[in-house]
Amino acid sequence: MNPRVSKVVPNQDYTLSITFDNGEVKVFDMKKLLGLGVFQELKDIEYFKKVKTIYGSIAWPHGQDVCPDTLYEESQLQTPLKSKSL
Repeated sequence: MNPRVSKVVPNQDYTLSITFDNGEVKVFDMKKLLGLGVFQELKDIEYFKKVKTIYGSIAWPHGQDVCPDTLYEESQLQTPLKSKSL
């Protein structure tokens, strides 16, 4: 079983910064889903920002959700910015 979502932060570019319960932080791009069925409502950025964590996954107020396995497997690992040493 893949890790589950412990925190989600919506970004202005229709991506989600997701923290999983194993400590990994990944970015999931929602743009590919925005034109499909129930996800069309997410084109409204104010509605998109209403995403919440629920039962180890994510969901919006009108019931749109994404499988936690999909979120983990199809997101990109977020690499921390390296500080420059002087």
